[in-house]
Amino acid sequence: MDTTERIVSTLEALDVEYVFGYPGGRVIEVFDALAASDVEVVRPRDEREASVMAEAAGRITRDPGVLAGQGPWIGSLGAIGQMEARLGSSPMVVLTEMSERGDYSTLAPYQQARGDYGGLDLPSILDGVTAEHWEPRTPAETIRSLQLAFKHATAGRPGPCAVVLDGDAVTEEVPDDPTPPLWDDVDQTRTWDARPTDEDLARAADALADADRPVVLAGNGVHAANAYDELEAVAAVADAAVVTSYLGKSTIAETHERAAGVAGSFGHEGANQVVSDADVLLVVGCRLNPMDTNWGAASFIRPNEQTILHADVDPRNAGWVYPADVGLIGDARETLDGLAEEVADRDGSSTGAGWALDRAREAREDFTATACESDAVPIKPQRAVAAVESVVDGETVVTADSGNNRFWLLNYLQTPASRTYFGSGGVGGMGWAAPAAVAAALVTDRQAVAVAGDGGFAMTMTVVETAVQQGVAPLFVVLNDTSLGMVRQMDDDLPGTEFHDTDFVAVAEAMGAHGERVTDPADLEPALEAGKAADRPTVVDVRIDRDEPMADQLASSFYEDVGGLHE
Repeated sequence: MDTTERIVSTLEALDVEYVFGYPGGRVIEVFDALAASDVEVVRPRDEREASVMAEAAGRITRDPGVLAGQGPWIGSLGAIGQMEARLGSSPMVVLTEMSERGDYSTLAPYQQARGDYGGLDLPSILDGVTAEHWEPRTPAETIRSLQLAFKHATAGRPGPCAVVLDGDAVTEEVPDDPTPPLWDDVDQTRTWDARPTDEDLARAADALADADRPVVLAGNGVHAANAYDELEAVAAVADAAVVTSYLGKSTIAETHERAAGVAGSFGHEGANQVVSDADVLLVVGCRLNPMDTNWGAASFIRPNEQTILHADVDPRNAGWVYPADVGLIGDARETLDGLAEEVADRDGSSTGAGWALDRAREAREDFTATACESDAVPIKPQRAVAAVESVVDGETVVTADSGNNRFWLLNYLQTPASRTYFGSGGVGGMGWAAPAAVAAALVTDRQAVAVAGDGGFAMTMTVVETAVQQGVAPLFVVLNDTSLGMVRQMDDDLPGTEFHDTDFVAVAEAMGAHGERVTDPADLEPALEAGKAADRPTVVDVRIDRDEPMADQLASSFYEDVGGLHE
């Protein structure tokens, strides 16, 4: 085999179903080899959309999503998905190249990106956006690097890993018996899950068993480890309430009797109060970023008064923001499984019987508000989210964009099952929800619903055409206030926040999808139900009240203590 054929063989051996990308440069040879493969190429309109689709595929399936494309564009447009994967812990493998031109590479060549004088410096870009990257120079090195990329993308904390193809290595044949040898693809990419020490598990279990008000704060690491059942098991044996971070939303069904909502600066007030009232706080797979901690409000999490148990796959993250009494280093599923066994072995569970269920029940009341039932025109965003909730079930995946829409969703979309909500929140880029929903529809057998503002949707709306081309039918819900709403509401005089009133219905129809504009709340549920049931993509343009103040309504009391609006 030549190198590209062997690359495709490795992808097949590792059960890669899709490669998201755009042909260009030396990656064209890889695309050419993929033509005869069972691996399907998904080519959206640009590398930005492809990178988001690969990141979302990895996040949802927990197997690396694969992105392929020409170096200058993977390092620019395609950096969006890689940054989200890096900060959001999504497994991802990137196949790219440096557009080098052999003996011409030192002569100011067109597009050259290997970092020499006269060209661009793709390796430096990849240093900043990937977890690891390799620049192999021989066919055997290329295959070994690809194996390592798949291994590193999933070992420990997941993330994006890139292989930068060299011109000669792309076209040369792989030696039959290279030295050092190449090993089997599956064997070479195998990983193992770490588990906390028995001593640390015992100390954490003692703290939970003795607690009066135990609370679990679940983050994105629970998604990454597929630790949903284990999370519920620990909460049950410890008699704890479960609060999630923004990225941890839907790690537990928010209808569950122990679920208490989403904490953070624009999260649920009840959830924030539950965290603050805890005497023992078990943090699982959450780095506790400023939004999670209400920007460090002194009255929120108090290490001098609360026992903090911090579980994370990366030892650097445990006790990073707040001093931890016990660090539990390992995969979230292994950690929670071991912790559930340890707590169950104690005499009884926590001493605060009934506290968690009562407080969680009270906190869940925050999922509803009077505005969720409003008949006002223009449509209240809370009412729009309530309509989205009405069509979401346990087999639906909701993808959320950045901006006001995300916070309305966090507060008023009560997820009916685990793994039903994923949002842009690693780096938090706009334009994430629509490509992520198309990826979700492709890589799962579930219906996908994307929710975005008009600004974010317009950034990547050409992915609607990709959905049509791929034969999947996501529902795209646009909460449209014809502006950059979150920024505009911070300062009415700020320039650059108003948008042209784009006809998204016409755009959808032009791409082969269906479009519908909704201005009356009575038409919301019928439009969304029809769109979800349709056999082609549907864009529902919901005209919302642009003056409904998100920050004023949703900012937590702890966030207000530090002055608010740190975004």
